[in-house]
Amino acid sequence: MKGMSERQYAAHAGLSRGAIQKAKTAERLVLFPDGSIDAEASDRRRSETTDPSKTRKPPAPKLKPVPEAAVSAVGDTLREQGLAAPPVGGGTTFLQAKTANEVLKAQERRIRLQKLKGELVDKARAETLMFRLAREERDAWVTLPARVAALMASELTAVLGDGVEVEAALAPSSTASPRSGPGLDEDVFAFEGAAGLILAWSRGMRPDPDLTVSEWADRHRMLASRASAEPGRYRTARTPYMCEIMDRLSPGDPSSRIVFQKAAQVGATEAGNNWIGFVIHQAPGPMLAVQPTVELAKRNSRQRIDPLIEESPELRERVKPARSRDAGNTMLSKEFAGGILIMTGANSAVGLRSTPARYIFLDEVDAYPASADEEGDPVTLAEARSLTFAHRRKVFLVSTPTIRGLSRIEREFEASDQRRFFVPCPQCEHEQWLKFERLRWDKGQPETAEYHCEGCEAPISEHHKTAMLERGEWRATATAADPTTVGYHLSALYSPVGWLSWARIARAHEAARGSDEAMRAFRNTILGETWMETGEAPDWQRLADRREAWTPGTVPAGGLFLTAGADVQKDRIEVDVWAWGRGLESWLVDHMVIEGGPGDPACWQKLTDLLGRTWAHASGQHLTIARLAIDTGFETSAVYAWSRQVGFAQVAPVKGVEGFNRASPVTGPTYVDATVAGKRLRRGARLWTVATSTFKAETYRYLRQERPTKEEHDAGAAFPPGTIHLPDWADGEWLKQLTAEQLVTVRTRRGFSKLEWQKLRERNEALDLRVYARAAAWIAGADRWPEARWADLESQLGVEKEVSVGGAPSRTSAARAAAPKRRTVRSSYLR
Repeated sequence: MKGMSERQYAAHAGLSRGAIQKAKTAERLVLFPDGSIDAEASDRRRSETTDPSKTRKPPAPKLKPVPEAAVSAVGDTLREQGLAAPPVGGGTTFLQAKTANEVLKAQERRIRLQKLKGELVDKARAETLMFRLAREERDAWVTLPARVAALMASELTAVLGDGVEVEAALAPSSTASPRSGPGLDEDVFAFEGAAGLILAWSRGMRPDPDLTVSEWADRHRMLASRASAEPGRYRTARTPYMCEIMDRLSPGDPSSRIVFQKAAQVGATEAGNNWIGFVIHQAPGPMLAVQPTVELAKRNSRQRIDPLIEESPELRERVKPARSRDAGNTMLSKEFAGGILIMTGANSAVGLRSTPARYIFLDEVDAYPASADEEGDPVTLAEARSLTFAHRRKVFLVSTPTIRGLSRIEREFEASDQRRFFVPCPQCEHEQWLKFERLRWDKGQPETAEYHCEGCEAPISEHHKTAMLERGEWRATATAADPTTVGYHLSALYSPVGWLSWARIARAHEAARGSDEAMRAFRNTILGETWMETGEAPDWQRLADRREAWTPGTVPAGGLFLTAGADVQKDRIEVDVWAWGRGLESWLVDHMVIEGGPGDPACWQKLTDLLGRTWAHASGQHLTIARLAIDTGFETSAVYAWSRQVGFAQVAPVKGVEGFNRASPVTGPTYVDATVAGKRLRRGARLWTVATSTFKAETYRYLRQERPTKEEHDAGAAFPPGTIHLPDWADGEWLKQLTAEQLVTVRTRRGFSKLEWQKLRERNEALDLRVYARAAAWIAGADRWPEARWADLESQLGVEKEVSVGGAPSRTSAARAAAPKRRTVRSSYLR
């Protein structure tokens, strides 16, 4: 072969073989007759036919300049070891750089060996540890008696001088204290970094600033996004009315009991959380925080207390993470240096008496049960935990009020000095506390709401509220029975701008008109005032005049399901059957007296047969009893035995208790143990607890409400929700039993007022049976059924539902009213 092969020429030209093949195909190479490549001629032709701009240039060598700092570091290292260093600006030779590198490696090995031997420690870590040790010792002193703590502080001062100045601490003896001692030997501090450790110890031992609770909150409290509508740093200026209340919780204030009757969402709970943070950081001690139930206490711990600790570095230092070993940090218990926070529910007597407590935070006391596990008033049980702390204790009672005469927070507020928040009028400077009756607006236009000054009658727009709150102050309006108790009342009229506006308050009041339930919620949650129950029994003769005509044992058209109440007496069992419709409108369907009493098996058999009986509906359908509630107050074991025999799907044994419970008038079921033939049952009867006062007040309220006349009803006027329809076959005796009680206010031994139901006559079975049947409807879920459930019942019975068409009432089938027409859209895809 005369010339080069493709592989040889590729190596000669510095190209790939593929590039040579492409050049060969493009006739840019000169070939010999035998097909080999003429290298010299090919180089010339390639140079003539190749674009210089596309010629690949060999890469320039990557040389990094040596930084001047590196050259200087090499020189410094060599000079430290007594070796010759390069002159300034003269560069560094390879031998010098290599020598410096070996020196550094030797130094690193020596430092690592010293650390292993314990001869060398991290300066920053040592100072941090010293600070924490000093802080723990300082916090421990807080819980010691004052005399012991003073002696220990004096002895430490005698050893370390005044404990603040490093020079005095390092001196062999100090005269900074009247009880100066010989001090420590000079050798103790004869090491590098001793001054930093003494400074760290001094900072740890230095007392925290003397702050009030509000000052602490402004400085250290951070609101988390999952626990607040306005996350970020807490600002007392946002709710100026909370400043004095929080400062009353500070240890320096002589008040021992602080009562706060308030509207909903005015910042009271956050003030209590600020107090918890203050106690953990500034004034450690045992603390008890009580919610209405244990479940609410757990929820509050997750949603409020955990973010409180996580968002504050000062609290994170004192409360260990829950995941750490032996942290003392659980769902309902948070340990910290010098104290512990216990969270529990008012329904747990064990939690209320578990430990002594210097600080007690009682939140939403009006929602507490009347008794904690049948052991007494939860508030009294909780406060008993703090008696040993005498004048040093602090008790904070907070709640939205409920019913007058039963409200705990109202009772405590009336026994206090009853402070109101006075704000100045922006026009005349007249100082006043805000009252709802002075909030005025055009009828039907709540957005025009303005507050009218009681001094000059000038309207005050809401944008003035911020300045008014800043200049406001609390003033006592009464004399407290206990001088160490202070009480505060605040309505939502003071809610800061951006929270609840006056226009929204006016709109809520207009929406609540005509409904006692809505108006009660408005007074409790917006005005922070109690609701007065009107428990007067209606006149039975007036009820007799309003009776309606329908056949005994038949269900009127509006009734959609049946419940029954059964009352066990000595010689009989009385049963009333009630029909229920939309809005809890009700009709008395049947009244029966089963003779024989609980000792007669035939009597119980007749009651069992009643569960399978049907009642004819006006539509032609037949209804059975959905739920029968039977009283367990008399012959309890016999009632339990019968209930277990027939099953609990249709029967609900009930037990009446005193007191009002608005949140849940029926609670349960609880499994009651029983004994049959000496054998203990694994699970007893399912017992429901009924707050009878709630349903009695509701019954009388429904009986007193106005209703349309027959002519108005025929013209299309509807009965109001809750209307009780009584048949003309209900005799005078039954009506007298229905109105046999009244709600009266009585005085307790301590002088507080209390609501109580009292009998006007001996027999009241009709009222009790109505209450039991109403409880059965509640257990069946009628208070919580959605619209679809009512529409389904109407559809099953074929009942027509009244609807409004063009302003005039008309009737349409329930099935059509409940199921609107579906919109059909036809596709043109296949056309």
